[in-house]
Amino acid sequence: MDRQQQMEERLWDYIDGLSSTAERSVIGQLIADHREWQIKYHELLEVHKAIHGSELEAPSLRFTKNVMEDIARFQVAPATNSYINKYIIRGIGAFFLLMIVGFMVYFLGQMHWTGAPSSISPASGLLTKYTANVDKLDWSRLLGSTPTTIFLLVNTVLGLVLLDMYLTRKKKELQKNL
Repeated sequence: MDRQQQMEERLWDYIDGLSSTAERSVIGQLIADHREWQIKYHELLEVHKAIHGSELEAPSLRFTKNVMEDIARFQVAPATNSYINKYIIRGIGAFFLLMIVGFMVYFLGQMHWTGAPSSISPASGLLTKYTANVDKLDWSRLLGSTPTTIFLLVNTVLGLVLLDMYLTRKKKELQKNL
C-alpha cells in the first residue's frame, strides 16, 4: 500500500472515530506537526461534512411519469417483426433443410441395398422389402469423398453469399434511417 493511500485511510478512521485512543493521539500529533497531513485532513473533513451535511432530495411524485413522457418524445425502436425480414429467415431455413436433404440423399445412394420381392401385405403395402446393411458401410468413403467435399464447399459459399446479402441490406437500411 503506498504512503498516500495509507495516510488517507488513517485520516478517514480518525474522522469517522474508528481509530483507538492511542492512534487518535498519534494522528492528532501528525496533523499538528506536518503540513501535508493538515492539508489532507482539512480536505477529507470537507468531503465528510459535504456527505453528511446535505439532505438527499426525494424524487417528485410524478418522476416516473415525467421520465416516460421524455422517453416518448424520442423515436422508440420498432417491433421485431418490422426489422426482421421473414424471407431471410425462411431462406436460411431452406438452406439448412436443403443441405440436410442433400446429405441424406447422398448417403442413401451410397448404401448397398439388398432385398427380395415379397407378397403384398396389408400392413406394409410394399411390393419389395429392402434392407440396408449398415455394418458394412464405409463412413470414410462417404464423408471423405470428392462429391461430399464439393457439396460442403458449395453450401458454405452459398451460405456466405446469403449472409453477405443480408448484412448489406441491413447496412443500407441503417444508412437510410440515419
